[in-house]
Amino acid sequence: MRIPHNEPLGSAASAQSAKDQPERRCILTGDHGSRDDLVRLAISPDGLVLPDALARAPGRGAWLGTSRAELETALAKGKLKGALARAFKGATLDIPADLPERIEAALRRAFTDRIGLEMKTGKLLVGSDRIAEHARGGLVEWLAHASDAGEDGSRKLDQAWRVGLEEEGSGRQGLTLPLDRAALSVALGRDNVVHLALTDRDAAARVELPLRRLLRFLGQGEASEQANGGGAAVSAASDTATN
Repeated sequence: MRIPHNEPLGSAASAQSAKDQPERRCILTGDHGSRDDLVRLAISPDGLVLPDALARAPGRGAWLGTSRAELETALAKGKLKGALARAFKGATLDIPADLPERIEAALRRAFTDRIGLEMKTGKLLVGSDRIAEHARGGLVEWLAHASDAGEDGSRKLDQAWRVGLEEEGSGRQGLTLPLDRAALSVALGRDNVVHLALTDRDAAARVELPLRRLLRFLGQGEASEQANGGGAAVSAASDTATN
């Protein structure tokens, strides 16, 4: 289903949907937030604390709403150990020293796995010419660029997207991903993947969900809101997500 051009992604309906999402509490800050914004931790049978990037592992979980830098500080000062001990009461815990690195790697993998699946469905486009054609025709729901994409190429696709959406002058632009063309090419099994586009809103929702967690963990939480329309597609995906 396509969003009417006069209904921005950050609409009142989307805001209400976000408000209805289940909330979780960050074990370090005590702040509450949507489960889509926080990272879940789980423990293995032998007590190893591990990232649960898809928030699907069985058993008790603990949630983090901090950036990687903040988590590294908490780990170094011993605050994470105490917070996890409270979250997993009575459990013998083994907290790996490289937990922040493991979390980032798991979040990156969740995102790249998702775009790989969307490519198999035919809803993910790569290649500047193909993306530009669909964008000008109003058939692109989500647009993104590799971190090392050339400014000129990204600017031309952004413009084609705005034209297709009848939003010239709006400033809407594709999201710059926290992955370079080499990482995207490996993830998709293609050569020189620089730009990505999705032609289906539900697919965009599925991609934005792991990307949103990754960006927030990297301290770039506002990036997606400033580009592809405020994350309303994520709200749509949350309606069917498991707790």
